[in-house]
Amino acid sequence: MRLDSHRKMICIVKQHFKLNRILLLTIGLWPYQQSLLVQFQRIFLISILTSSIVFQFTLFLTSECTLDFVIKILSSVLFFMIFMIKYNLFWINSQAMRSLLEQLQNICNELKDENEVNIMKKYGSNAKRYTTRMIGIFMFSIFISFCMPIWSHILDIVRPMNESRSHSTVLLTQYFVDQEKYFYLIFLHINAAFCIGGTAIIGTGTMLIAYLKHACGMFTIASYRIEQAMTINNLQNSFQNEIAIYKGIICAVDVHCKAIEFCKSLISSVEGLFFILIGFGVISLSLNLFEMYKALSYGDAKEEFLFHFIIVMIIFLYMFLANYAGQEIIDHNNHIFYAAYNVRWYVAPLHIQKLILFMLQRSTKAVSLNVGGLFAASLNCFASLATTSVSYFTFIYSTQQ
Repeated sequence: MRLDSHRKMICIVKQHFKLNRILLLTIGLWPYQQSLLVQFQRIFLISILTSSIVFQFTLFLTSECTLDFVIKILSSVLFFMIFMIKYNLFWINSQAMRSLLEQLQNICNELKDENEVNIMKKYGSNAKRYTTRMIGIFMFSIFISFCMPIWSHILDIVRPMNESRSHSTVLLTQYFVDQEKYFYLIFLHINAAFCIGGTAIIGTGTMLIAYLKHACGMFTIASYRIEQAMTINNLQNSFQNEIAIYKGIICAVDVHCKAIEFCKSLISSVEGLFFILIGFGVISLSLNLFEMYKALSYGDAKEEFLFHFIIVMIIFLYMFLANYAGQEIIDHNNHIFYAAYNVRWYVAPLHIQKLILFMLQRSTKAVSLNVGGLFAASLNCFASLATTSVSYFTFIYSTQQ
């Protein structure tokens, strides 16, 4: 089913990356915006993130550094450092992110027929659904984190007491000012940092997932082209048919190679910082699991439990989605092998059978998102990271007994 000459092609940014664009524009990370105003916006936002981490570290200057205290501070500091890493990941690699968008647009412009366009639209819609759901989760987390510190103020209005309740934040900080007097300024600073960091995590994370979803669409198109090429052979064994089969297989190999190169380009641009991110994520998850357990043990530390529970769920969900996206890449690449094996290759001419054999051999090579040569994004990797985090939590728990 050929595309009509007047038919409009897919516009990747407008149709599939609209929500991602809005998220990244709010924090100055959209790769097509490089003006001086955007540069100032980035410096201002990164300053808020950096200062939120610094004012947590300053507690070590004024407090006794017991092991329990160090764990409590690091449980939140590492989480905010994840915000920093994610923000800088897109800032440093803005040109690479722009190049990936342009590659996707060029691939969409080369699609052969309407079925291929529909395949790419399907995967683009899946990416948009991911983004919408993640925005919903983020908004709920922001609402909870906003309500926790001012809960005592709300209680003063609803159920006033003879004595005023003290204002405090769950996040421990040292601003070297009267914490009670400047509570709302401190509260504003902490929540601004959380909103910026959360938007960075959601915006960059959903952008990367959208890239990988489109890569899955490219693998599916390669499978589709193989199946379509071999159905030509069912009509008649003519010289023209053989040429048509050759062209169909060449087109399938071409989009398959482009999908592999796209994945390699994506992972090579983020590999270094992602390796650090994995380490921080595992350690932060372990420490927050321990703090969550402590809050649960005390019984009356509901706000602390909820704070650490939100952090654990964010890290856990992010870790799962990243590895699930990697697993989808592996599965879609494997499907090309099944597509080539299941077509009626045995009725094709011998030289075409040899061509399909080469495709089968290439498809047996695993295509995965490998980070630092140690982590290949997959469900097995997610299980390993989760198990490692629980092991560290168990070790910390045993040392505190």
